[in-house]
Amino acid sequence: MACHVLFLCGKNRLRSPTAEQVFADWPGVETASAGVGRDADNPITPELAAWADRIFVMERAHRFRLPPACKAALDGKPVICLDIPDRYGFMAPELVRLLMAKVPRHLP
Repeated sequence: MACHVLFLCGKNRLRSPTAEQVFADWPGVETASAGVGRDADNPITPELAAWADRIFVMERAHRFRLPPACKAALDGKPVICLDIPDRYGFMAPELVRLLMAKVPRHLP
């Protein structure tokens, strides 16, 4: 069974969609991405939070901006902060390099 990995950023436009794409073909992993902001392209839902086995947030603030219903769906799941600031474009080489340096150690 695949490990369900959810990547979160503010608006789900640059960082989290990049991470979703970078790790989409990772063995034993299924990926999704969402945003914690009200104006996110794909906002986080309780169902998506429940689906995830592991959640990565790009910044500490994203962990605290999860809606209450989503926090309840986490139920002790690991939420890993990558400390990646909002200054990279979609699939920017430096962003991909940071993701490859920080995420794999947390994957099965």
